[in-house]
Amino acid sequence: MNDLPFGSPDGVLVEYLCEDAGYFLRGGRLLEAGRSPWQAYEVWETPRFGRLFRLDGCFMSSERDEFYYHENLIHVPGVAHPEPRSALIIGGGDGGSAEELLKYPTMERIVLVELDEQVVAISRRYLQNIHRGALDDPRVEIRIGDGLQYVHEAEPAAGQRYDLIVLDLTDPVGAAAALHTAEFFSACRALLAEGGALSLHLGTPVYQPERVQILVRRLRSVFACVRPYFLYIPLYGSLWGLASASDVVDPAALSAAEVDQRLGARGIAGLQHLNGAVHGAQFALPNHLRALLA
Repeated sequence: MNDLPFGSPDGVLVEYLCEDAGYFLRGGRLLEAGRSPWQAYEVWETPRFGRLFRLDGCFMSSERDEFYYHENLIHVPGVAHPEPRSALIIGGGDGGSAEELLKYPTMERIVLVELDEQVVAISRRYLQNIHRGALDDPRVEIRIGDGLQYVHEAEPAAGQRYDLIVLDLTDPVGAAAALHTAEFFSACRALLAEGGALSLHLGTPVYQPERVQILVRRLRSVFACVRPYFLYIPLYGSLWGLASASDVVDPAALSAAEVDQRLGARGIAGLQHLNGAVHGAQFALPNHLRALLA
């Protein structure tokens, strides 16, 4: 253990998960860094995770472990939907969520609203192993702008409804805080087609229990069926919470056999994390999480 570089910050990437805990990674080689009008960004080549992307010092995505997050964010609600044809992604400029959505043979249109055009540009330059060309797929419409404004100005009556809405966002602080309110969730609900579902990440119940609790409470004030689920995400350094929210879609009601059957029937192959057994297991909450979310 003596060779761990605690005494030297050079080449070590540190992220705090709360005021008194965090973790580090060896950075390897810095490929690009800078500041957009919205945030600071870095792309690293790391020995553990390959190419890795950070915003404002927070780990966002890496090419070797992105599947933990993206597969579960998309396919947990997606496989429970009978036939997803349209999706709205708020954030998600790395293209990982879009790539997973494009695996559905019924998917016709994806609108990706990303605040920071630099995120999309960086992803095109460095993160091909995350988006796998999804950012340039003709079914994906990339709109650079404020997701809050887009959702509030969209007109559901004009046909702007979506089977799936994915909030692929940074943590609910700063500019992103307004995209985690009950009011915003309600505006998203108005954009869902009948039988649609929303998904998002909640944070870590280990280091951010109040955040997880508050977000679930807000979702429950808007949607009839809110299903939190949890998995360990290596890049995020902890057990991590996600949630599906809908008035109709209930992914926890699917059996393992039904999940595997639907994935097979839809030709969704090559998943590295999610299968029928894992899908159901992620909804099995230990007592401390039951108490937190009661």
